[in-house]
Amino acid sequence: MKSKYTLPIFLIIQIAFYKILVYFPDFVEGFYSKNLYIRISHFLRILLGKIPFSVGDFFYGLLIISMISWFWRIRKTWKTDWKDHLLKIVGKISIYYFLFHLLWAFNYYREPLSQKMNIKREYSDADLLAFTKKLIIKTNEIQFKITKDKNEKIQLPYSQEEVFKMNINGYDNLAREHSYFKYETLSVKKSLFSLPLTYMGFGGYLNPFTNEAQVNNLLPMYSFPLTSSHEMAHQIGFASENECNFIGVLASVKNNNLYFQYSGYSFALRYCLGIWKFKNEKIFEILKKQVNTGILKNYQESQDFWKKYDTFIDKGFHFLYDNFLKSNNQKDGMESYSRFIDLMINYYKTREL
Repeated sequence: MKSKYTLPIFLIIQIAFYKILVYFPDFVEGFYSKNLYIRISHFLRILLGKIPFSVGDFFYGLLIISMISWFWRIRKTWKTDWKDHLLKIVGKISIYYFLFHLLWAFNYYREPLSQKMNIKREYSDADLLAFTKKLIIKTNEIQFKITKDKNEKIQLPYSQEEVFKMNINGYDNLAREHSYFKYETLSVKKSLFSLPLTYMGFGGYLNPFTNEAQVNNLLPMYSFPLTSSHEMAHQIGFASENECNFIGVLASVKNNNLYFQYSGYSFALRYCLGIWKFKNEKIFEILKKQVNTGILKNYQESQDFWKKYDTFIDKGFHFLYDNFLKSNNQKDGMESYSRFIDLMINYYKTREL
């Protein structure tokens, strides 16, 4: 067999292997997520965590430049040597696909968090309504504690770098209850591509090759603790978006700092209100009137922010990411982000907010 076919064939083998791996979550959990991945992620965070800029973003920039340069160099031979060029592209994809899974993405196939924590996923409208009302009371309470004025929106008094460091307190408190949420060695960075991320409609991402959590530094600051906590959840080995939303909220609300608690509770409340707006407009309006005006002003701040950057670009990237998630064992795709509410409702059935 010619060597130029080796890597493309390896890609096909990988794809087939991951289709089978779906049926062995216990193996992935034991061998990779709780063993090999912990070693890999700790090494990368120790190696890169103290570097003040995003190494992963820097290399992504170099990769984009090299790709453009390569396509420019072969532009005259594309028609005559298209087969060799295509095999070379597929070969490169095969290498990155292998590294993507080895360094992080095997976590897509691990045991679901609902099973690990013994949390049910089903809930009734009555459950949702009771939980939403509790969230309104709690979020109102924290907003008023901070501002002493229910009409004033929350403005975070910390820098983004301070937020990254302060997030660890929430994870430490959370790990006392659930040891598998232990976070060690900070490696959270402001993304060098924050403006493109905004146009794409994303608040952050985990670089799977460097294990750096990238956060969009243009986001409204009241939501910054929650967003960075979400990306930190990816770092400790949880791939599912709904699980990372759940973990991010827990790490925020268990933080000793009121601003961080507000970031977590207001995030969960916004999703609950969004579900009610879709399910029953009348109930939504009744619930909305019970929410402090200052909280609604923060929600409007977020809405205005994303609306300013709303173009066809974010819709295109959301479509691509939706299909990416579905191809990586997240059948709900982009909708999986909102699926954390069922975890929240059932988790707090036996706990106080």
